[in-house]
Amino acid sequence: MSSSDASVVLVHGAWADGSSWAKIIGPLAADGVKATAAPLPLTSFADDVAALDRTLERVAGPAVLVAHAYAGGVIGATRSEKVKALVYVAALAPDEGETVADVFSRGRPHPQAPKLTPDAHGLIYLPEAAFAAAFAQNASKEELAVLAAVQRPISPACITVRVGRPLWKDRPARFLIAEQDRMIVQENQRFMAERMKARLRSHPVDHAPLVTAPSYVLDIIREAIAEVANG
Repeated sequence: MSSSDASVVLVHGAWADGSSWAKIIGPLAADGVKATAAPLPLTSFADDVAALDRTLERVAGPAVLVAHAYAGGVIGATRSEKVKALVYVAALAPDEGETVADVFSRGRPHPQAPKLTPDAHGLIYLPEAAFAAAFAQNASKEELAVLAAVQRPISPACITVRVGRPLWKDRPARFLIAEQDRMIVQENQRFMAERMKARLRSHPVDHAPLVTAPSYVLDIIREAIAEVANG
């Protein structure tokens, strides 16, 4: 199997959409790797897992799943046999019986982390100022404008469901730790990564390296692709 035989499925987190992977999709295409961004509705955990599974149905060959932030919980819940490797990018990795909220709130939050509460419709939006303060403090003004403009709210129903046995117990996993993360502090990321026995890469990047430091994200994805290609 060559690296071009593996497909990559990119899964966005809360307050984002598939466009957040734009700087990853192009270089992978130049490598001859087919990448697909799974569109999560962010309406409930079950809805998001179902959306990921529908995306995986459309993917040919073995797949590498790549998750950012909240989506770490989602990729751990699929049972698709196509999935051969997992990549966590500053992501959340609940263990069996935990919720996404459990691992998100573990430990002391960063002083600049935003306070998050549902609006009148029961949805949680990220305050616009939080994109520059905590979500992607290393982003340019243009990148911040796009992130804020395309943000999609998340329902509490996504983060309050206890998960089953996570897929990372049965597939090889890699974890990119974002040392400057103000949304999920690096100590929390390291705890989850070490607990899941993932192969670690740690870099001085913010919560959104897929936007602000894509080369690091591409490196770890390419490692996973090579591992799948080599069996």
